[in-house]
Amino acid sequence: MDVHPDLEPIAFLLGRWEGAGVIGYPTIESANFGQEILFGHNGKPFLTYASRSWLLDADGNKVRPLSRETGFWRIQPERQLEVCLAHPTGIVEIYVGEVVFHKIELQTDVVARTATAKEYSAGRRLYGLVNGSLMYAYDMAAVGQPLQSHASAELKKAAEFTGEP
Repeated sequence: MDVHPDLEPIAFLLGRWEGAGVIGYPTIESANFGQEILFGHNGKPFLTYASRSWLLDADGNKVRPLSRETGFWRIQPERQLEVCLAHPTGIVEIYVGEVVFHKIELQTDVVARTATAKEYSAGRRLYGLVNGSLMYAYDMAAVGQPLQSHASAELKKAAEFTGEP
């Protein structure tokens, strides 16, 4: 299936990405994590997105699941980007930002939480394609803490896009 022409600025994301990174925050102990991200499309002008991560032990073995998120990446005129994400923890985020070559900068425009979700008020994400790896950094403001570093990872393309996920 052909990629919608509007998606050209973010088509480099298409496929399955796998790798590892580091998480930390003042309210949690720093740790290593593994992650898989899937970017797909169905011919319309948006990408589908699904991410899952898990805690890794010192030897790189999976210990337990961490986070999941799913959503849609929508390109807008002049390389602007809107990203809608939902989390099973009761949080929904809308990010806005822009694409410059193979670098994407996003910040939350809207955060909504259910009554039982943890306190979370803002996020900022930076993605970049560097020497074939998808690098990213995620900052968050949550549980009474100001916006600060929470996670970063390096992901390698594990599979090319083969169809809508």
